[in-house]
Amino acid sequence: MKVAVSSTGSDLDAQVDPRFGRCVYFIIVNPDTFEFEAVPNDAAGLGGGSGIQAAQLVANYGAQAVITGNVGPNAAQTLNAAELEVYVGAMGTVRDAVQLFKEGKLQKATGATVDAHFGMEGMGSATGMSRGMGRGMGRGMGMGMRGGYAPKQGASASSSDQDLRALKDEAKTLRDQLNSILARIKDLEEK
Repeated sequence: MKVAVSSTGSDLDAQVDPRFGRCVYFIIVNPDTFEFEAVPNDAAGLGGGSGIQAAQLVANYGAQAVITGNVGPNAAQTLNAAELEVYVGAMGTVRDAVQLFKEGKLQKATGATVDAHFGMEGMGSATGMSRGMGRGMGRGMGMGMRGGYAPKQGASASSSDQDLRALKDEAKTLRDQLNSILARIKDLEEK
């Protein structure tokens, strides 16, 4: 069996990347022997479609399961179509995540765990108003905001509870991105 783990680096001691489609690497691991192959995720920098292309990549490498932090709707649909099991909420090193997988301690996802374009904050400007995907990035009702929060269509912008929740979500995403970047820097410095 092969398991694909979203990773910030190219070995088993790298951190699990909380983003599936925008992770830097996939570590394809045999959970029984811990033999692995690091596969760069060329889809990470795409403006859209990264989840779909990343899902196709791990399927092409023969993975039967995916371990990640989160998975978006397009990736979840593509992984489901390829009959790959998806386990979410993984943290720590790739090695730790695979061990938790072997012990049956990871949560199996039945669908998307984040909105479309998760992990894109700060990667570019909004393109305006088309599909109402929210958060101000990509194809959403971004109102031209860059990396900021814009409520989904029909939501009340004046609700302080919604604003607080959105800001907390944004802060978590930024923390996760910073941790991924710092881990990648450390990985590159150690080479």
